[in-house]
Amino acid sequence: MYRIFLRPLLFLLPPEFIHRMVSILLLTLFRVPGTSAIIKKMFQVRHPDLERNLFGLKFPNPVGIAAGFDKEARLYNPLANFGFGFVEIGTVTPAGQPGNPKPRLFRLPKDKALINRMGFNNDGVQAFAKNLRKNHPKVIIGGNIGKNTATPNEKAVHDYCHCFEVLFDLVDYFAVNVSCPNIKGLSGLQDKDKMLELLHAIQKINRAKPEQKPVLLKISPDLNNHQLDEVLEIVSVTKLDGIIATNTSAQRDRLKTQNKKLEAIGQGGLSGKPLQHKSIRSIEYIYKKSKGRIPVIGVGGIFTADDAIQVLKAGASLVQVYTGFIYEGPSIAKQINKQLLQNR
Repeated sequence: MYRIFLRPLLFLLPPEFIHRMVSILLLTLFRVPGTSAIIKKMFQVRHPDLERNLFGLKFPNPVGIAAGFDKEARLYNPLANFGFGFVEIGTVTPAGQPGNPKPRLFRLPKDKALINRMGFNNDGVQAFAKNLRKNHPKVIIGGNIGKNTATPNEKAVHDYCHCFEVLFDLVDYFAVNVSCPNIKGLSGLQDKDKMLELLHAIQKINRAKPEQKPVLLKISPDLNNHQLDEVLEIVSVTKLDGIIATNTSAQRDRLKTQNKKLEAIGQGGLSGKPLQHKSIRSIEYIYKKSKGRIPVIGVGGIFTADDAIQVLKAGASLVQVYTGFIYEGPSIAKQINKQLLQNR
């Protein structure tokens, strides 16, 4: 029903406008008594065989929402009702910022893809924390942290550590985002020495806590094997808990959309179906080189249950969806989890 009737109507309007309207609808809808129970009954799939124990956390199922959908820490509980086992919120920065000029989110229907250059638009980590305290999470929460656009890379460590400190007691795990192609100069933090400095600083804070939180590194899909080897070394040296593979891509290969349209859109991170092969390649490489010792959350191009199963077989322990959720609709977690149960 969603793909046949609702999606064509939604796709007539600008994507960022639709996202805002859907967010308002979800927040309004779930204030109505009984709505949560009805939606849970329709979409949630519960079974012990779906549960995953990872990072010291018990996930009710392996399907989560990737960062970017809930940028303001408002939608995680409504999203959980649709059967997701965890929700990653953010990317959040120390100070609120408007992000890049609009339009900054574009659909590529022929490719089942999106291009975004949102630019870490968010209300800031204090507003983020306030929302988490106000609405106690009923789902495992990942906090995706970044730096403000105006912060130079040589001072980026402070931004990440500040977000880490503020959110430490409010989220279940952290995702360190140094791989988004939409923040000027951010890719410079993927330099080995800079990344080691950043992650050592975060882990120093983490180890000083009575109980540590899992810390994962979110990597670019555009890394070559040598760069992936460096990532694996960094993860080992800093004793990170895992990797999220992958972020959006700055590249435009294998697209059906006309070059004229792509040129008109301009820069931004590509997500969706075209990233599937890149994400799987990265996951397979990480799994093989680490001999399965480094847990991976697989994200990129997951639209169907078969897509998710392929990513899990490549070596991922959990999966996340974002663009697939937009194209396939609210039943995507249900369909994946049902298929996982049938294949067990």
